[in-house]
Amino acid sequence: MPLPTFHMIDTAPQPVATFSHCSEIDGWVFLTGQMPTWPGEPERALPEGVAAQTVRVMENLQLVLAGMDLTLENVAQARVYLTEFDRDYAAMNETYQGFFAAGKLPARTCVGVTGLAVGALVEIDMVARRP
Repeated sequence: MPLPTFHMIDTAPQPVATFSHCSEIDGWVFLTGQMPTWPGEPERALPEGVAAQTVRVMENLQLVLAGMDLTLENVAQARVYLTEFDRDYAAMNETYQGFFAAGKLPARTCVGVTGLAVGALVEIDMVARRP
């Protein structure tokens, strides 16, 4: 059985802890949860509100996917973490959905959590598959 390979993507934001942007094994690509941080500007303030943070997170995920020669069309599954689930679910969901073509939504889990790194309101991780 092959071992996973681990990837850092130069265009994506630097991780906030000790992990790779993604790992790959047998054509499956596992993307680490992205935060609403800015590539090349780790000290820049997070966007305000869950909708703006969701946009930044999705754009960061797209950077990681692009670094692996993939797109959101390759995503099979996503997990969303919200610190204010009841308050933010609808706004996050509307924003998230706008990144996918109609009828092409990956399987998804969304959970409420007590806190996220860097004080974020939302974090999203993904699993993609090479064609």
